[in-house]
Amino acid sequence: MKPLIGINLDISAGPPVQAKIRATYYESVLAAGGIPLLIPPMPDDVLEVLMPKLGGLLLIGGLDYCPTLYGEEPCETVQLTHPERQDFDIRLVQRTIKDMDIPILGICAGCQVLNISLGGSLIQDISKEHPTSEVNHVGNGSTTICKHTVEIDPASRLAKIYKKRTVDVPTRHHQAVKNIGRGLVAVARAEDGVIEAVESPNHRFLMGVQWHPERDFEGNEPLFREFVSQSAAFTKAI
Repeated sequence: MKPLIGINLDISAGPPVQAKIRATYYESVLAAGGIPLLIPPMPDDVLEVLMPKLGGLLLIGGLDYCPTLYGEEPCETVQLTHPERQDFDIRLVQRTIKDMDIPILGICAGCQVLNISLGGSLIQDISKEHPTSEVNHVGNGSTTICKHTVEIDPASRLAKIYKKRTVDVPTRHHQAVKNIGRGLVAVARAEDGVIEAVESPNHRFLMGVQWHPERDFEGNEPLFREFVSQSAAFTKAI
């Protein structure tokens, strides 16, 4: 059975206000054997009807979540995501982690909101906190895929998925996990020590990667395949 994978959406202020997503997110779910379902912001009572129908949840990238969520004031380089998206994403993650064992894969900002929702914090700007780093985390600002190397903890679930210690990953971010949220462990780092992936050993599948696997499906297919496989198993179990 192909699992139904919920995917949150980005919101732009407009006018008019728009809900949108890069096609590579849902194309990767389709290519890995899942059925993508795009989820716009919605009230809790509607979310309660939807969630039991999902087999997995994919959290996409985007702009920055407000640092006040983790007790800090925004620095000048923070670009805040739309407040409607922020409110919904926090409610979605907290409700899901609290009440369900549904598989979750967070990508870039999706990794960050997982960490924030579990009480963690973020590096607001890597270039400010790691000024001597030679790793190009932010890419080149164009549509060209920019990559850097991450080292994976060999004892981690992520290492079992990729079956290797180092991976060249597509990158486009200026923030990253700082203090790790409750129940999460850091399982991959860039050469400058910046955390590039977290996972929870206490959930069926709860993982966040700071890179953009959807921009290089061939190189990251094992991650999407495992996520969809776990989502299919969860669907059969409910």
